[in-house]
Amino acid sequence: MGLEPFETWSARERQQAQWSRLAVELPELLRDNPFYRARLLKEARELRDLPFTTKAELSADQAAHPPFGSNLTYPIERYVRLHQTSGTTGRPLRFLDTPESWEWWRECWQPIYRAAGVTARDRLFFAFSFGPFVGFWSAFAGAERLGALCLSGGAMTTTERVAAIMATEATVLLSTPTYALRLAEAAREEGIDLGRSALRVSIHAGEPGASIPATRERIEKELGVEAFDHTGATEVGAHGFSCSARDGVHINEAEFIAEILDERTGEARDEGEGELVLTNLGRWGMPVIRYRTGDRVRAVREACSCGRTLVKLAGGIAGRVDDMITVRGVNVFPSAIEAIIRKFDEVGEYRVELATVREMDELHCTVEAQTDVAERLAAAIHRELGIRSKVETVPPGTLPRFEMKAKRFHKTNV
Repeated sequence: MGLEPFETWSARERQQAQWSRLAVELPELLRDNPFYRARLLKEARELRDLPFTTKAELSADQAAHPPFGSNLTYPIERYVRLHQTSGTTGRPLRFLDTPESWEWWRECWQPIYRAAGVTARDRLFFAFSFGPFVGFWSAFAGAERLGALCLSGGAMTTTERVAAIMATEATVLLSTPTYALRLAEAAREEGIDLGRSALRVSIHAGEPGASIPATRERIEKELGVEAFDHTGATEVGAHGFSCSARDGVHINEAEFIAEILDERTGEARDEGEGELVLTNLGRWGMPVIRYRTGDRVRAVREACSCGRTLVKLAGGIAGRVDDMITVRGVNVFPSAIEAIIRKFDEVGEYRVELATVREMDELHCTVEAQTDVAERLAAAIHRELGIRSKVETVPPGTLPRFEMKAKRFHKTNV
């Protein structure tokens, strides 16, 4: 498939297109949106003249102005959809969409599908509960827009979803990386090899896994697919996708302005390492401007082997900014530990615990595997991360399974 013009923009073309689109909408927000009326400068001439927006501010605003807060540009009658954040990092936020902004969500999914080679001829299976969390709701709507056959996996058990994938001859799976592996596990228990099904592509979101080579390779091996990563957020929209290079995630810069906030200086840059900051350009009924996502990334601006000039988050999202842990002076993200564990094919599910024992941090890993794996895994963690970890093995099926965002990392005091 050929690239769209915005995917090969020069820096000048990108900046002009983004600012001209944002500048047109700012007067309406100043006039009609109470939340941003109190924050925006009337004389703003460039992006840096606008303040950052944080999740804490949005949460406080919704608490002060229930149920939806004051970040509403139009009368409530204009809105047609309600979704909310998963609540994994605090109080869930409610977000409303107008018919126009929901259509924008649908359009944001088109470059995601195009990069993964998904077309109207495909049959897409959505292994998702379809509750209030936005999750794959927009992906479903985007697939309808594409003209593909959409297969809902809502209100099904994992075993039922495996059967449905086989019976409908689905060609594309959308799920979290964790749940893709859970589907493969459940299929084996039923004597089914998903690697021999009609599935050829999988698209994953909600966790860093699909940009972790070892996790992606396991998904591909067990499901017989080519796996792609996708990044998005209820507050911001469906903003990122992996390309044929699959060494990171491109941001759709036609619909989102991406910045990288340096935690040390407090300055936002065009690239580099830090917190991802996003401004969406098509959700004016409930917008976010310079939104601090809380995601730790390393953004690079160089031509990709796929031909795109869009900024790339190298290696995808490393994790939440506040997820980084320090073990005996070494800074580590949970995704780095997953990258090692997933290299061991004999490991099923796992759990990681940072325990503070007599004021010293210790890393404990519990894995579903045979006892002989423990020593080898502990040695790999020490070799690759420079930290020592206690590794305990438990029988298969001992640890919890997850449909949406997995909760494998825990902190305790002993």
